[in-house]
Formats: sequence, C-alpha cells, structure tokens
Amino acid sequence: MTVVRAVERTGARAEDLALALYAELRRRGASDFEEAVAELGLGPEERERCRRELLDLGLVVPTGAQHDNRLALAAGEPSETETDSVAVVSPEMALIKLLEGERGRLREDLRRAEQVNGRLESLATRFLRSEVLAPSAEVEVEVITDYRRIQQALEDITETVEHELAALQPLIDQGREIPERALSRDRRQIAKGVRVRYVFSASGANTPQGMEHLARKAAVGAELRISADIPMNMIIADRRFALLPVDPERHAAGAILARGPALVRSYSALYEHLWRTATPYGEQGECARDSSGLTEQQRAALRMLATGMKDEKIARGLGVSLRTVSRILSELMQELGASSRFEAGVQAMRLGWLD
Repeated sequence: MTVVRAVERTGARAEDLALALYAELRRRGASDFEEAVAELGLGPEERERCRRELLDLGLVVPTGAQHDNRLALAAGEPSETETDSVAVVSPEMALIKLLEGERGRLREDLRRAEQVNGRLESLATRFLRSEVLAPSAEVEVEVITDYRRIQQALEDITETVEHELAALQPLIDQGREIPERALSRDRRQIAKGVRVRYVFSASGANTPQGMEHLARKAAVGAELRISADIPMNMIIADRRFALLPVDPERHAAGAILARGPALVRSYSALYEHLWRTATPYGEQGECARDSSGLTEQQRAALRMLATGMKDEKIARGLGVSLRTVSRILSELMQELGASSRFEAGVQAMRLGWLD
C-alpha cells in the first residue's frame, strides 16, 4: 500500500500531510520535492504549507551538487542550489541541529548581555561621579558655557523628569530655543504623566507671537501663569535639577546646572512664590489690578524704582522698552500726585503700595 493510498484511506487531517510527505521523501532519500508532492496528489496550498513546516523543522534541506548547511539557512543565508531537490534529515539529527542553533543564539545573547553589563559597571564605577551616588552628597554645580551643551543638558533634564517640570520664561522669543522643539518636549512629558508648569512675563505674553505660543502650550496641557516681573530664565525638574543663567542680564554668559535637593530646594521656593503671585493664563483681564488699583506691571516697576534702579534696568526687568517704562512711571507719578520720582517712591511707601 502506497503512502498516498494510506493518506486517502485514513482521511488524514491537514497537519498529517506534512508527516505523510516526510515519510515519502524519506523513503525516496535525496529526490525532487515536486515528484513526492505529485505522488501524494497535494494541491498548491498544501504543498507550500508542508514545505514550510519541513524546512522550519530542519527535516529537509534544499540540495544540489552541494548540500546546504541547515545552520547557515537558519541564519538567513541563501541556498546554494536553485533546483528543487531536497535531502531528508532524520528527526534525531534535526533535533540536535535545532538545539545547537539555539545554543549558538543563546551564547550570542549572553555575550551581548555581558557587554552591556560591562558598560553599566564602567558608567557606575568610573564615570558617574561618586558624590552623585552618595546620599550625603546633595549638591553639585556645573557651569556650562557652550550653547550646544546647554541644549543637551536641557534635553537630558526634560527626558528624565518623572513628576514635575517647572519653568520661568521672561520673554517668549528669548534665546535660540526652537518653539516647536520646546512644544514637542512638553507634549511628551505630559503624555507620560508629568506636570508641566510655566510662568511667563506679561510683556512677552501680550505680543501676537507670545499669545500664539501660550495658546499652543495650553492646548497640549501645560499649566500657565502670567507675571509682570520675572527675574530670569529657570527650569526645575522634580525639585532635583535646576538650569538657570550664569548672569540673568547676559544670556551669552552661559548656564548653571544645579543638582541635588539641598540646593534646588531654594530655587523651588522662589518658583512657588512667583507661581502663587502670578495670574492664571486666561484670567489676565479679570485680575489685571490689585486692591490698590495697580497692575502687576505697575507694582513691579514701582518696587524697582524704589530701589534706585535706572530706567534701562527697569526695562530689562520688565522685558519692555524704555518708552514703555517712561509711560508706566509717568502714570504712577500722576496716580500718586508726585512731581518727582523720589516723591513717588515716598508716597508709595506711605500708602503701603510697596509692601
């Protein structure tokens, strides 16, 4: 009784066809695969299914003048022959070859794991500063003058933050930061559950560019507030890292990267004070003036005037032009009924406007 009759007689299931084909090929030895398929009367779909299964199991290998190496085939190398002849491999040998192939892959995976482990140990023991690892070393300060290094530090901080990112930004277009890049960072952080907060200056937020910038940040979920007086740019991440300018009046001077809660805690306290006294985004019109009738911008200008600041420095502090400073101070003098700036300062102090 031929194999094909046995298959027909027993009504073999589809998965048994590969076994029947293997038996026929083994009976023949090295032979043409198509001849064995024809002998069993397999259709095109059955032929492809059986061929894939026998090749995957390593029970047959394509062969021609030279026998193909099963391990080479498993590694993705092409067959050495273009004919459809196949050689039959015993189940025991196929199993041994399969195990050997898996052992080879496991050895390679182990080798890669050992390389990664070596790199981790090198980073931890040689390059990561011991004071960062030690619980007692709570403070580290790095002065960065290269712009590219500053941007990389900013990327590193924002990519590793887990809980909260808080920032002060006096002017919307200050520096060389690309708005789209900053917006993309905000979107990624918020998507992973980080709370993102910004305090912007009123002067920067009231420009067309500033209004569009804030609207886009608010749309991605950032919390925004507006303040009349922001002393400097600053970014705080998880109350452990802070990035701030070396000189708030000269941005080209570089930045300070502060690490450790013992130092960053002070910057966080400054930020929280500015956050509490700032106006929530969208409520600027409703909260423009306080109980004394002053706007936040006027009160900030009055405080700086009382300390003896010149108009140029007041303008830089408010992020406005000299002409705007002159207008604000003129309005304040008129409101106080003062004929000089000194008199305006005295009157403001008497009225408690500087408290």
